[in-house]
Amino acid sequence: MEKQNLFRAAVYIRLSREDGDKAESDSIGNQRKLISDYLKNKEDFILYDTYIDDGYTGTNFRRPAFQRMIDDIEAGAVNCVIVKDLSRFGRDYIDTGKFLERYFPDNDVRFIAITDNIDSMKQAYDMLLPIKNIFNEQYARDISKKVHSAMRAKQKAGEFIGAFASYGYRKSPVNKNKLVVDEYAAGIVRRVFRLYISGYGKIRIAGILNDEGIVCPSEYKRLNGEKYRNCNRLSKTAYWTYSTINNILKNEMYCGNMVQHRTCQHMHGKARPQEKEDWIVIKGTHEAIIDEETWNTAQKLLQCRTREPDLNSNMSIFAGFLKCGDCGRTLCKKNMTSQSKKYVMYQCGTYVHSGRRFCTPHRINHDVLEAIVLGDLKVIIQNVSDLKEIVEEQMKEILTVKKVSEDERQKLENELQKLKNMKKVIYEDYREELITKEEYISYRQDYQQKEDLYLRRLRQLQEQEEEHADTNVFEDLWLKRLLQFKDIEALDRDIIVEMVHKIKIYENHKIAITYNFSNELENLFKATYTMNESVG
Repeated sequence: MEKQNLFRAAVYIRLSREDGDKAESDSIGNQRKLISDYLKNKEDFILYDTYIDDGYTGTNFRRPAFQRMIDDIEAGAVNCVIVKDLSRFGRDYIDTGKFLERYFPDNDVRFIAITDNIDSMKQAYDMLLPIKNIFNEQYARDISKKVHSAMRAKQKAGEFIGAFASYGYRKSPVNKNKLVVDEYAAGIVRRVFRLYISGYGKIRIAGILNDEGIVCPSEYKRLNGEKYRNCNRLSKTAYWTYSTINNILKNEMYCGNMVQHRTCQHMHGKARPQEKEDWIVIKGTHEAIIDEETWNTAQKLLQCRTREPDLNSNMSIFAGFLKCGDCGRTLCKKNMTSQSKKYVMYQCGTYVHSGRRFCTPHRINHDVLEAIVLGDLKVIIQNVSDLKEIVEEQMKEILTVKKVSEDERQKLENELQKLKNMKKVIYEDYREELITKEEYISYRQDYQQKEDLYLRRLRQLQEQEEEHADTNVFEDLWLKRLLQFKDIEALDRDIIVEMVHKIKIYENHKIAITYNFSNELENLFKATYTMNESVG
């Protein structure tokens, strides 16, 4: 039988570049040792698991090991979290405060930060805790600025600071800030330029390389032991594509020029592309793979072959919304003719550009797709109309509950004020020696327990009110718009853009439609439909 008050502990360890010159003292090994020493001879702790985020910033909580720990807390497997210090847990003072002061107490999780002398079971968080959190975040901001400043200085000096070298190069084994030529990959790059200048198109070049079994850049890096991940690449794309060839032909790194600062990442955000004039380009920093004449010829050809699509006269109402359900590529529009009758068909882009070896056609007729989407929207609109009366009745009930909640809240606040006054009275009685110290402590504990109970109930009421903050879901913009489309008889581009998020086309005549209003309607009816309609 499990001992009473036994703590199933999660040891959380984090280290990132923002730790600057503290990296040694805060290393993964040192954090693990300090926490291990702390747990020695503590019989009321069982180590459930160790969660390590190595290389993840503390300025947000989007960290894989941290999220896994939260999942284990939700599952009831963990009821104690132990860290070296508060900065290892997080450096965002707002979100850190939410976890320490709300989430952990609500889930009966004990929190221990060893070197900060924080233990939520032994004492309440002190008044300086929010200030410590602010200092931790400010420290991260300061280090982030210093790191970015140092990086810019290196970039302007022509040093390479990226995690991965461009295909065709690798980092020098003696100087990681210098690039050297990878002869095998460089040979492929030269061939791509030769083929393009000879008149081959980008899709054709990709097809040739795929037919010869030459692995694409991302796979080549992976096979060479690099933990490379292309965030723009679809997960199932492990072959040469139009985009890959296009990027190679436009990459000035192959001329021997260092091109960096193409993107900029702020502390709390994603990397954003920079304007070309803001790129940092230093000429002649490494050996060129492509000579100047070949580069200039290829760039002239790229400009000559570029044409702007006629979006006004030739764009489908579904353009940008159709995806292959298997490989994730965009579907291509094809104008077809059969028995003198013209019609539009959509097919998987991977199939069109790279062939059946990589994906199947996933064909669907435009007229059939339009009929399916229109019919589905009509069903949703009818559901909204039918549900309106039901929801309005539910809203009346919610308003009644809200009124009762407000009354209870007022009573609780009155009781809390009374307790506050009584605590003052017993303190004054103790100071005047009208009651003993033991009596004072006993009274204070009783009042504190009642106060905690009332505060917990107030938090529950607050959460309930936030849950029902919108007293009428039919004030929602999406629902209003859906009701306005009540008599819809035909689709146009504006309706698709406003209503549809994504349409996935699978083989076997299967379609999955996701609408922009899915979140707004998820409690009323399922807004993503999978239909086994015949698509002809």
